[in-house]
Amino acid sequence: MTDYSAATGTWQIDASHTTLGFAARHAMVAKVRGRFADFDGSFTIDGASPENSTASVTIKTASLDTRNEDRDGHLKSADFLDVEKFPEITFASTSIKHVSGNDFIVGGDLTIAGVTRNVEVELSFVGVSQDPWGGTRIGFEGQTEISRKEFGLTWNVALETGGVLVGEKVKIELDVEAVKQ
Repeated sequence: MTDYSAATGTWQIDASHTTLGFAARHAMVAKVRGRFADFDGSFTIDGASPENSTASVTIKTASLDTRNEDRDGHLKSADFLDVEKFPEITFASTSIKHVSGNDFIVGGDLTIAGVTRNVEVELSFVGVSQDPWGGTRIGFEGQTEISRKEFGLTWNVALETGGVLVGEKVKIELDVEAVKQ
């Protein structure tokens, strides 16, 4: 197994260098991509025993951005995220399993719109580096796919040509950079 001793420690996510994105099928033919701009999170890594590591993230649902104001308004409404009632999406790890090389599966409780489900995130350790200001940075890339219906996000419209306007599956994509505390 790779030596992860350089990763040992507590890390704070650097939101200005991190992307928490998502993609969902639209009208059965294209994908709409979006991201959240306001979030924070931290993780503690045990480099000698990565399975003992922990992570948590809190996302402000009102910070959703798909580059379309009308669509963003609809996604923030009670039809989907209901940001007034549920201002945050949270994730708290419950397990970490080394798969091979720099690849891990991080299991955790994801809460969206008041519904909590256990999800598994495929995560790849990118590396650790020193920045020009004396800080130590770490990077990860990851992804998972969820069913929005499992979180109670069931709004949809049937299309005349068959199918539905909004796909059930949502792909979550993560590019995380964090600073050692």
